[in-house]
Amino acid sequence: MREKKREQYDVVIIGGGAAGLTAGIYCGRARLKTLIIEKALVGGLATYTNEIANFPGFPEPLPGLDLMNLFKKQAEGFGVKFKGTDVKSVNFEGDVKIVETFRNIFEAKAVIVAAGGRPRVTTAKNEEKYLFDKGISFCATCDAAANTDKTVMVIGSGDAAIEEGMFLTKFAKKVIVSVIHDEGKMDCNEIAREQALSNPKMEFKWNTLADSFEGEEQLERVVLKNLKTGELDPVAVDTCFEFIGYLPNTEIFENILKLSKQKYVITNERMETGIPGVFAAGDVREKELKQVSTAVGDGAIAGVGAEKYIAETEMFEKQIMQKEKVGLIYVYSAINAPSRELLPVLQETAESYDGKIKMNVIDLYKGKTLCDRLSCDIEPMTIFYTKNGEVAAVSTDCSTPAVKKQLDALLA
Repeated sequence: MREKKREQYDVVIIGGGAAGLTAGIYCGRARLKTLIIEKALVGGLATYTNEIANFPGFPEPLPGLDLMNLFKKQAEGFGVKFKGTDVKSVNFEGDVKIVETFRNIFEAKAVIVAAGGRPRVTTAKNEEKYLFDKGISFCATCDAAANTDKTVMVIGSGDAAIEEGMFLTKFAKKVIVSVIHDEGKMDCNEIAREQALSNPKMEFKWNTLADSFEGEEQLERVVLKNLKTGELDPVAVDTCFEFIGYLPNTEIFENILKLSKQKYVITNERMETGIPGVFAAGDVREKELKQVSTAVGDGAIAGVGAEKYIAETEMFEKQIMQKEKVGLIYVYSAINAPSRELLPVLQETAESYDGKIKMNVIDLYKGKTLCDRLSCDIEPMTIFYTKNGEVAAVSTDCSTPAVKKQLDALLA
């Protein structure tokens, strides 16, 4: 069996959609050796959108593919590399993160998971012929204006389907809703149900599901099947919007990253997954709104977070946990007067050892991630003593006699 080629990067980004590309731009600009792995088309789902008219800075609508190509060009300008392949497995244990593809093993100091997701489809006949830019859409916000004065269909009856359907009535002349339930029953909240039923532009096809999609180059008809009678009903439409769920691309991250019940990656506001050096951004993470603009924000935060993580790792290893001298790491709170006042006393004590002691100071709040790396419960006025790059002792007794006694013992 052919041995896989190993390559080393500062940052590996899994997914080349808007979030991944933005993260790449930030990492590349920070002069980090960065790789983006994308198994399909760089740009993700946005590339299938005919018009993007709500992205800031572009007053004229432009195709999603064009916008994503600009993202890619900018990332390439900062030296970001691209690999068109599928990720088979990951290993996030340890300081070096492993991302494995069919032919390569990529080693990284930090990983950003921006794998995105995919809309759930009906699996009706001919559906694949009309996906995305051929008449089937999954984003009312993206494609509503393009359907002004047209007839559209919405498949689904959950909150997203009904609320997006009502939004479409602001543009379309008619919105036909296919619902699998009996007349009057929907999966959405009661307020949305009542508003939809009273909307004169909305027409409901009860007890139906999509049997097939038909048309020449573009979608022209959705053939609905009545679940009770079996009758087929061809409905002429200009666009069909499917809102029957969304599936995040997180299969390979199960039992590795913390996922929600819907299998989205759970992060904090800094895009941290809970595993040091592993971030997540964009549609793959648990969030309220999935748009290019929100993906860009996620990607920017994740990119900056990865750069900061790598810089802090280097500083922690080479400066905080240095091996050359006995170390005194003073963790204090700048808003705590006693611990603040102790700082010059400890500095004077360390200096009295004529260069034999290396002292580092960490602000409990500004340097929280550095404190986390010490794997200890921190309180203001805590001292970590190190020797040969390892923590030798921890003490909250910061009196001069106690400090000198501990330092003398380590130097002996």
